[in-house]
Amino acid sequence: MSLPKTAAAKGAPRSRAPVRLAAKPPAKTGNGGSTEAKRLAAEIEAALAAGQRDALSTEALQALMAAVCKTYAARVEAGEELLPLPQRGGATATDVMITASGLLKAANLAVFELGMWQSWTGR
Repeated sequence: MSLPKTAAAKGAPRSRAPVRLAAKPPAKTGNGGSTEAKRLAAEIEAALAAGQRDALSTEALQALMAAVCKTYAARVEAGEELLPLPQRGGATATDVMITASGLLKAANLAVFELGMWQSWTGR
């Protein structure tokens, strides 16, 4: 697998100044969490496009990852049939494999255990 070429990989200048994510209070609408999450996702994507891998602290990244994992699992456990990413988009195959490997390692699980769980649950 090869990673898609980005502007940064093509030699575009990278800013050394850290990107500051705007601290905005959550929206007060009925589904404000989704609005705020989409806004944050767009800011993170923009920071990545600018070559800033450290737009989130390690602690913030871990907190977001845990919350998203729990939310996705709760929805699937409740019977929703949804994918965590849009089909053929949102992240590269390499991004997904790196993240899946990291999640398994963080939970002290092996790929074998994932395969066994999938066969038991049909997921």
